[in-house]
Amino acid sequence: MKNLSRISALLVCLALPCASVLAQEGVNVERMSRLRSLIPEKELEQQATQQYEELKQQARAKGVLAPDTDPQLQRVRAISRRIISQASRWNEAASGWQWEVNLIQAANVNAFCMPGGKIAFFSGLVDQLKLTDDEIAIVAGHEIAHALREHGRERVAKGSLLQLGANLGSAIFGLGQTGQMIVGQGAQLALLRFSREDETEADTVGLDLVARAGYDPRAGVALWRKMAMLEKSAPPQWLSSHPSGSNRIAQIEKTLPQVMPIYARSVNANPGALPPYRSNVQGVPPVR
Repeated sequence: MKNLSRISALLVCLALPCASVLAQEGVNVERMSRLRSLIPEKELEQQATQQYEELKQQARAKGVLAPDTDPQLQRVRAISRRIISQASRWNEAASGWQWEVNLIQAANVNAFCMPGGKIAFFSGLVDQLKLTDDEIAIVAGHEIAHALREHGRERVAKGSLLQLGANLGSAIFGLGQTGQMIVGQGAQLALLRFSREDETEADTVGLDLVARAGYDPRAGVALWRKMAMLEKSAPPQWLSSHPSGSNRIAQIEKTLPQVMPIYARSVNANPGALPPYRSNVQGVPPVR
């Protein structure tokens, strides 16, 4: 009876609209989904750490895990560190995460950040798109934003709800195995597919992080224009979970007026005097 009361209270809470927003200087986003509370945070992070270690072991065994001395890895880590320094603004728990950034030397055009701050870039993403530092920052900011907004935790929760159905209450509140069954559904956390709403939010929060770290948010427009050029010849893996298109670029452009003043301040510049962002690939026009 006690458990039934707890379940009823939780379901009522989940049914309430998320009308309130989290105000930040620059951008506003809705509060994080209450669904994520169905998944024990620490257990999910432990699952992510385990999977990340397995990925590293496999990459090391194949000789494709970049060593600490690798210049490209050092570059990605330096850029990521600047963005991570801004992370606690969006999630206080991030200050206690054991952040890690690695580079896998493979042709895959891909990158991800798992719950708890486990980041991986594939060299194909940097090489094939000829990413500038600002564009690497856009990718890192976007992926880190997914972790900060706990989209993976929400995705696992939704997947578990669908799979467990009527057993939801017993799985969550059952004695002795609280959360264990649900966390088990989170296998392959690096491969989670996020909703369009999650992707838009990760773009928005990512641009905020990038601006505060001193990287040009307008690089986001250039990045997706590059991605569109690459997609015509060979659709990259990243697009399977990160849909592109003119709508995405339009959304980024809509957010720029909110984050450009932050960027200008971070680089001690007058917002009105900033030169256009220029990428390094012919066919990608300057972004004003």
